[in-house]
Amino acid sequence: MEKRETKYIALWLVMKRECRRLVSRPLYLFCMVIAPLFCYIFFTTLMGAGLPTDLPVGAVDLDNSATSRQILRNLDAFSQTGIVANYNTVSEARSAMQEGKIYGFFYIPNGLSSKAQSQRQPKLSFYTNNSYLIAGSLLFKDMKMMGELASGAAARSVLYAKGATEEQAMAYLQPIVIDTHPINNPWLNYSVYLCNTLVPGVLMLMIFMVTVYSIGVEIKDRTAREWLRMGNNSIYISLAGKLLPHTAIFFVMGIFYNVYLYGYLHFPCNSGIISMIFATLLLVLASQCCGVIMIGTFPSLRLGLSFASLWGVISFSISGFSFPVMAMHPVLQGLSNLFPLRHYFLIYVDQALNGYSMAYSWSNYMALLIFMFLPFAVVNRLKEALIYYKYMP
Repeated sequence: MEKRETKYIALWLVMKRECRRLVSRPLYLFCMVIAPLFCYIFFTTLMGAGLPTDLPVGAVDLDNSATSRQILRNLDAFSQTGIVANYNTVSEARSAMQEGKIYGFFYIPNGLSSKAQSQRQPKLSFYTNNSYLIAGSLLFKDMKMMGELASGAAARSVLYAKGATEEQAMAYLQPIVIDTHPINNPWLNYSVYLCNTLVPGVLMLMIFMVTVYSIGVEIKDRTAREWLRMGNNSIYISLAGKLLPHTAIFFVMGIFYNVYLYGYLHFPCNSGIISMIFATLLLVLASQCCGVIMIGTFPSLRLGLSFASLWGVISFSISGFSFPVMAMHPVLQGLSNLFPLRHYFLIYVDQALNGYSMAYSWSNYMALLIFMFLPFAVVNRLKEALIYYKYMP
């Protein structure tokens, strides 16, 4: 009993010491509270409209007929496309696109209307700058649709001239009508899709950095032995006492963004907010354990922070929300499982978007739990670093 009480007292003393350190350094307040809050508001307001609208495009109309002007008016009527300039040549439009003034341009050749009426198959061309992935993809979709509509309108005019009724013409032009219903995100709102991963990803990155910094600065300032002695010379008590205050603060920040996204902004959460809060708790704990692994592997503040920042930034690319993991190289598909954000993203898709039961995502919950056991592989190395490592600036 006395040993157990001594451990609890040591844990409490380390926690009190860490709380004093947290309030004595403004850097902790910034990284743990201010920066996450700023990112929450920044990303949700940046994509508040759901999808970008009136993306600037140009037009090269060499036909200059009533038909070509009608095509451009219809293209400009699309919510995501805005024709901001007309150019005389393709070279002028291409130069404007290379200068970043427009994201693409629509080219109508000379003689479009006359060739269409005589069924000589005129060609419409459009160019988009896919260096800007979202803008290029959305404009490509609008311009391609406009090209198909223009082709259908020309064919319909010919059928009408041959005496076909509207029903006969439409049955010929579109024998199968496609009725599209996007599931889970019917508004096609990019904010719903991206913010639910960007926001916890930023929190995860801050956890990496703060965990590595809080341990690495003990080595740098030569206070590691004092910290370890206060923890009864137990690396487990010392780590638990240091990280538990961090866990509480980061978990509160995680609860806040869940309430903000699902309660205030009313993003889809078909399985209920409790499952997402539980997933957030696991993400916080898994991220802290990853931070311990990073500083345990490289017991230097400089190298540890570099490792944390690199691993955190890569998480955004390899988690699967910007590019599907199933389309990656098989090696990268396997490596994606080494990132906590990947498993959180899959839980989000299953729970919030699809509304499946938590049992359906058991493998991802288990993966986050496995991250919590990984520090045992480096804890002895970390203890040696706390006692013997001499910091080299």
